[in-house]
Parts: sequence; C-alpha cells; structure tokens
Amino acid sequence: MAAFKIPKQKEIKRYASLFNVLAKYGFEDVLVNSGIAKMIPKSYLEKHPDTGKNLSFSTYERIRMVLEELGPSYVKLGQIFSNREDMLPPELIKELEKLQDHVPQLKNFDVQKTIEEELNITLSDYFQSVNLEPIAAASLAQVHWGQLLNGDEVVLKIQRPFIEEVIESDLLVMKQVARALEKYSTQAQALQPVRIVASFEQSIHEELQFLREMDNTEKFAKNFEGNEMIHVPVVYRQLSTDRLICMEFIDGIKVSEIAKLKTANINPAAVAKVGVDLYIEQILDHGFFHADPHPGNIFILPNTGQICFIDFGMMGTIMPNDKEVLGDLLLYFLRKNIKKIINLLEKIAVKTDIPDYKKLEQDLYELVSGVSNTAIQNIKIGIILNQFKTVLYENKIILPHYLYMLIRGLIIIEGVGRKLDPAFNITDNLEPYTSAIVRKRFSLKRLFKKNLSRFQDINDLVDTLPDDINAILKKIKDGKLVIVHEHKGLKELQTATSKSVNRLVFAVIIAALSIGSSILVMAKMPPLVNGVPLLGAIGFVLSAILGFYIVISIFRNDQF
Repeated sequence: MAAFKIPKQKEIKRYASLFNVLAKYGFEDVLVNSGIAKMIPKSYLEKHPDTGKNLSFSTYERIRMVLEELGPSYVKLGQIFSNREDMLPPELIKELEKLQDHVPQLKNFDVQKTIEEELNITLSDYFQSVNLEPIAAASLAQVHWGQLLNGDEVVLKIQRPFIEEVIESDLLVMKQVARALEKYSTQAQALQPVRIVASFEQSIHEELQFLREMDNTEKFAKNFEGNEMIHVPVVYRQLSTDRLICMEFIDGIKVSEIAKLKTANINPAAVAKVGVDLYIEQILDHGFFHADPHPGNIFILPNTGQICFIDFGMMGTIMPNDKEVLGDLLLYFLRKNIKKIINLLEKIAVKTDIPDYKKLEQDLYELVSGVSNTAIQNIKIGIILNQFKTVLYENKIILPHYLYMLIRGLIIIEGVGRKLDPAFNITDNLEPYTSAIVRKRFSLKRLFKKNLSRFQDINDLVDTLPDDINAILKKIKDGKLVIVHEHKGLKELQTATSKSVNRLVFAVIIAALSIGSSILVMAKMPPLVNGVPLLGAIGFVLSAILGFYIVISIFRNDQF
C-alpha cells in the first residue's frame, strides 16, 4: 500500500481533534508534556468543560470512551487488542471487549457508480438488481445485497471511500502519540504503545486487502472439500477486486438464534457438537482457522442443516512445527510436567523476560492442578485459557500473535457451544484429538522420521564441519579472527575502582600534609603565632578537613 502524505493543515486538525477528546477524558497531559503540543494552536490547549465529570470513571473506562469517540480506526484498534493479555492488563482488556462497531451507513454514497468504476462494468450487464441500502455497515466496509443475471443471490462487500487515506492519517497520529507516551508517561510505558500501534498497522493493512480475504475463503473451502457438514460461501472472482468482494449470499439462521433453529427442526445441541468439532479440525488438522468465530459469523442453513462460517478477513495460520509443539504442550499439560511446559513456551515465544522462574513454575502448577482437580463435566476451557493468559502476562512471556488469536477463538467457540447447549463440554470434542496425538507421538513411523531427521542433521554437520574449520583457521592465519565478548558488571567495577583510587590518593595527600605539618611544628618554622608555626597549623587543619570529608562520603553510601 502506497504511503499517504497528509497536508499539514489536515494533520494539525487531526492532532487538535485528538487533543480535544483526550482533554475531555482527563488525558490532556499526554500531549501537553510532549513535542506534539507545539503543533496545536493554543486555543485547543484548554481544559474541556466535561473533564471533571468524566474523571469519575476509571482510567480504563476512559481509555475505552476515548477510542469510541475518536472513531472507526480507533475502535478497530481496541477491538484487535481486546484479546492481547500479553500486552495489556486484564482490567483494560475487559473494557476493550465492550467496543462494538456502531458505524452509520454512508450518506450520499453512489453504490452503482462505485461498483461500475471498481469492476469496470455496466451494472445491468451482470446484475438483475443491487440493493442501494446496506444490509450491514462496519468501520472498513458496507455490505449490499444483489442478484446476478443467472438468479444467484450475492453480497457485495465494498470498502468505504478513501478509507485507506483515513487509516493512514490516523496511523500517523497514533505513531506520534505512541512515541510521546513512551517518552513522557511512565504509566503508559508499561502498555508498550509503540509496539501496539505497529502490530495494529500490520493487522489493519491485512484486513484492507480483500484479495487476501478471497484467498482465505478459497483455501478454507479446499480444506473442507468433501465434508458434508460444512458449507463455504462461493467467491465470484471475476466480480471482485482488492476493494470489493462479490460472494454468495448466505440465507441462514445465526447460530445464536436458538428459537429459530428449533422452529426449523434443528437440534441446537447437535449444532454445538458439530460446530466445535469443525473448529477444532481447523486448528489441529488444517493449521488454518477462523480467528473471529463470534455468533454473527456462523450461520446454519435451514434446508441442509450445514454450518457456514463467513467473513474470512482474519484468519490464523499455524506452521507444521508449531502444530507439533502445540500437541506436546497439550500432552505435558495433561501430565502436569511444568518444566517441559516452560521449555516449550520459551521455544515458541516471541519474547521472554521471566523475572522469577520459581514464580512461573508455581503459577503453572496451580493452574494445572486446578484443572486436574476439577470434574471433567465442570471444566470450562474459556476460564482455563484466560487464567493461562494472565500467567503469561504476569511472567512477561509474549507468544506469537496467532496463538492469542487461537486462544480467543477457542474461548468464543466454547461460549457459542454453551449457549446452544448448557450441558456442552469442549473436553469431549478434544478427547479424540488428544488420543490421536498420543498415538502419533509414540508411533514407529514418527520415531523413525524423527531419528532419520536427526541423522540427516548430523550428516549435514559432518559435511560442513571441515569447511567451517578451514574458514576459522584461515581467519587466524590472516589475523582477521575477532572475538567479541562482553564483561558483565565491568562498568560497576570501574566505578568502584575509581572511587577506591580517589580515596587512596586523598589518604596519601592527608598523610603527607600531616607528616609535613608535624615536621614544621617540631622545627618551630616561622612565622609563629603564639609560639605555633602558622604553616604547620594550616597543614593540620587541611588534613582534618580532608579526612572528615572522606569519612562523610563513606557513610553516605559510597557517593564519593
């Protein structure tokens, strides 16, 4: 996506608008104490009349209110990070989960002209009709119903006009504010605002790529090819671009509409089991899963009873090696092998800064023991996963983004299952997979492949070792071998040594002054004051002052 340069005046207005909202909710110091405030006219840098009233809300409530008032880009930011307990405290996560897309439909939006210009067609050559009123409106796009000439019902997902430019301009402001927050606010530093904005930028750019969404839909369909329990919407590529998607209209019942399901003679409990089975298959078999399986994105087709997922803009991908690690993690969790769990977490983590390994072991042991002591029918995977995310956050372990998407997806899908069937338990769906993982781990085929892989690694090492040794020897001969090492605590040692040497020098000076003064006094060297040599007396006074100064510096915790 090409970079978008915002005119200076427009940029100033955006900063001013941002400051006005921040001031309204008691966050004006964010910009006042930063260089950004210099860009804003002084008329905007005044206290907002509603600030006092809004301060009655908690800090996290006010953050959520700020995002809501700033508009779609900021609401999207909050929604994306509503599942990132690795980066944000639980209290803020609860507030972000309340964010919803309340986006009004576009005014004066010429739907027909937009479709014709985007697809370079005449609408009547392909469509019988297109509904000019949207059936859904979100922060990035509007959805319109249409019917092709052959009678197929479709939906047209159309990006909002100039949405890329709006997002790019909002991102520019977000980056500036994030840098200011990290520089001037100690409280904000813990939230890692710069990292949050960078991650958001990547996510929002991916969601704007409609061609990518079409690819996701077709890949998802291919994974479930031949499975009669699921239906995937057909994508009409010839009528789609990177800003417009034309796909099959799904005339189904939302999975949350239990009364309608019963009216259509569809058993909600059966839907719960099949739907969760399909989701677990996405994760453990395909390694490609729907990252936002909320009830609005899952439909049941009344005629066939098939389950249909929609909206493939946010998908999670698990690499083959990571799938095996996740399987191992599940097994060690069941066996309560805490050491192995920590090893695996460190292996797949993006970043670890564990302050206390004993605390991490204790936290994980309490989590695992709590699960094993709970009756199988009472286990709630959502609660366990939320506790797990809290353990990661408190112990400063950051996992790859797809894992948080996976955890969030499992929590949502379990909630959907329990709504359909109060007696639903996701562990029943997981049991066949855990058994299969155990069989696979100890199968002769896997052991053979693993040992073969290790043998190949050893063989590769033997092949490359002579060349590596020759390269090292050549560098030694040419005098080009450089060894880089770091002395831990060297700076502190230098400082302590410098202090010691300074004190030693002063001690020598004091001793010399004392000895010299004594010689002058004993020799009664003139000039004399009341029979006492003046120079000798001065020397004793200086010695006493310097000695007293050294003693004081020592008692002041080595500040000398």
